Amino acid sequence: MPRGGTRYRLILYTYMLNRWWRATLAIGLSLLAMVAALAWLPSILSQYTFPQVEKWTLWLAGGIGVFAIFLSIFLGAVRKSAYVQPFDDHLQLVTPFMRMNISYQRFIQTSIAEMGWLFSFETLKGRKREFLRPIAGHTAIVLKLKGWPLPRWVVELFLSPYFFPDSTERLALLVSDWMRFSTELESFRSAWLDSRVRRPGTPQADLLASFSKKR
Repeated sequence: MPRGGTRYRLILYTYMLNRWWRATLAIGLSLLAMVAALAWLPSILSQYTFPQVEKWTLWLAGGIGVFAIFLSIFLGAVRKSAYVQPFDDHLQLVTPFMRMNISYQRFIQTSIAEMGWLFSFETLKGRKREFLRPIAGHTAIVLKLKGWPLPRWVVELFLSPYFFPDSTERLALLVSDWMRFSTELESFRSAWLDSRVRRPGTPQADLLASFSKKR
């Protein structure tokens, strides 16, 4: 089995789900509160006139509210489960819904960059700017690859657009400890490169080498 290094949590994934689970919880609680008000207040406060709503509408709204609450609980539970982990011959990226191995053969270059510079924070407006503001000063590890292990559209289904600096084969990894992650990743990759250089030759190559030594 390949030797694995440290797991580094993808803090961008956590940051995204933190926003989503709070929003879905607020929606669920609001819907349940509205359903409760429309169902029971007319009988309690009979002196007031309330809008008449059919029961099936209340059941539907209540069901959506319960689903939203359970979804928010699930998102809150998995928000810290996405990580990257270097191995002997590949980097593994794991989320609750996807597992992707990136072979070191695909690596062209690794670099670092602040998220704000990488995604042109100063040119962003509206919601995009507000989303990026809290993490604009964080440093990301940027991998330049020879190609994606999976079709890009599949990867984009499970990762935020802020994992992709542009339309090229680059991947931005915002992790919990970028300096340690960068050092460990380069250590694993260097060991992999050394093993390829020192790999024993084929029997045919060894035979030719023996003949050359005899000469």
